[in-house]
Amino acid sequence: MKKTIVIYGSSTGTCQSLAETVASKLGVESLDVANLTEDVLKENDNLILGTSTWGSGELQDDWYDGLKMLKAVDLAGKTVALFGCGDSESYGDTFCGAMKELYDAVQDAGATVVGAVSTDGYTFDDSDAVVDGQFIGLALDDVNEDDKTESRIDAWLESIKSSL
Repeated sequence: MKKTIVIYGSSTGTCQSLAETVASKLGVESLDVANLTEDVLKENDNLILGTSTWGSGELQDDWYDGLKMLKAVDLAGKTVALFGCGDSESYGDTFCGAMKELYDAVQDAGATVVGAVSTDGYTFDDSDAVVDGQFIGLALDDVNEDDKTESRIDAWLESIKSSL
């Protein structure tokens, strides 16, 4: 596996915990996006980016500066995988929608995005993070479906490992 880092934005600790789980399973470091630098983006071949979704589908607050950085750096030749956390019951109409902002930014910056996930087995009304019938990354609801979190992470990591 090429040099990989997990970068997350978390307000309540849920996304941080998920990021740390992903990083631990891959044997790599995790980094709060508030501490992100352009050097980190340049030094890593693979970026695994995680965010929670707030309000009507917005990114976690710390990601806004990180998003500017993603847009400013050339990510050509880099592989990016996305994960998001949300609440599919209370916010079923914007479930994990913030992943889409990260997706658009890294695609525009030239990265290759991997790790789309089928919507099968999820209960939600709508999500900007669904493109061509699939989530653009791993969607997690650790509030209502925490019993599925571990198996979803494991299956997702298995599906992206060959690309990393």
